[in-house]
Amino acid sequence: MADTTKDIWNDSDGEEQPPKKRGKLGRFVLFFLTLTVVLAVVLVAAYRDGTGFDVLRRYLNYGISSQEETEEGYHYDASAKNRFAALGDTLVVLSDTSLRLLDGSGAELWSETVQMDAPALVTGGGRAVAYGVGGKVLYVLDENGLVGKLEADEDEPYIAATLNAEGWLAVTAEKKNYKGCVSVYNASLEKVFDFNSSRRFVTDAYVTDDCKRLAAVTLGQEGGTFISNVVLYDLKETEPMADYSITDGLVMSIGQMSGELVTVADSRLTFADPSGEIQGEYTYGSEYLREFDCQGDGYVVLLLNRYQSGSVGRLVTVGTDGAEMASLDVNREILSVSAAGRYIAVLYTDSLVVYNPDLQAYATLEGTDAAKEALVRQNGSALLIGSDAARLYLP
Repeated sequence: MADTTKDIWNDSDGEEQPPKKRGKLGRFVLFFLTLTVVLAVVLVAAYRDGTGFDVLRRYLNYGISSQEETEEGYHYDASAKNRFAALGDTLVVLSDTSLRLLDGSGAELWSETVQMDAPALVTGGGRAVAYGVGGKVLYVLDENGLVGKLEADEDEPYIAATLNAEGWLAVTAEKKNYKGCVSVYNASLEKVFDFNSSRRFVTDAYVTDDCKRLAAVTLGQEGGTFISNVVLYDLKETEPMADYSITDGLVMSIGQMSGELVTVADSRLTFADPSGEIQGEYTYGSEYLREFDCQGDGYVVLLLNRYQSGSVGRLVTVGTDGAEMASLDVNREILSVSAAGRYIAVLYTDSLVVYNPDLQAYATLEGTDAAKEALVRQNGSALLIGSDAARLYLP
């Protein structure tokens, strides 16, 4: 053994020193440093593409961090007229004979027998509105069940309905002695505004997300050609405040995104501010619009076909300035396109691919032959909808 009594670098002077014990403070510092490193890794992932926090949320909600389908499922009767909507962890299922709300485990929370020849289902503000086009009954639901029910007069059936980000409802209907009407209901389903159109047909409407204005889509003819107009109303006034035209296109949908009104027509996307000034347009050129979804954060996703039939075409994302953000060529059949937040779920005949707004693949699931439709949620999870059952996929 070496003699340490004369070692100038050893101040023990030959005395054996007991090993030092790590105190509580040291253990706390070590734990804190470890936690800091873990959080830094999570934050870097989240900052990189905005999806890191969603992975953490999915893990906390479902206890599953790897890519897989959950065992739990939703079950319903098969029908060609089934319509589906996701509200948080619940699933709304509408057919021509029933309206059901299923919780995250697939159990039925609420249901009612209905009679709808052409069922329609739309969402907004954490709610869903279910109605039959040309029907006389309309239902509003949230994650807990029925919020309210509206019934139209015998000769004034419903044509369309939309919900804004605050749950305000705009209902377009036929009106005796008029060419259409729109009624606006607040989140308590109290009617706060309506107008009747005597000159042009009304096809759809939307309450701006600040709940101050109504944008109504009207349809008329000029020189033998149908022209769509968007007419803006202040909800405190009876006369329109502004309007703008959608050139060479019939409007199929209207909503709002990042403060801009967005209309999807058969020939173009149009973005306008709430005062009616057009801020951007995106035209399809020689391509044909097949599918679209306006539920993305600051973008619209389009499926444009090269021909009127067939599967050759492009997926496109468009920002609210009308500029193309990304484009992806596709040459295989696409069954459905769904957008929510920063995720886009594209269901092919044999696989599901979840993309980001730049159309880069985020996750892929093979063997989805039984699915007919996919609904993506804000957290990146997706519901695979089959003929009589749906299952949740967690990227």
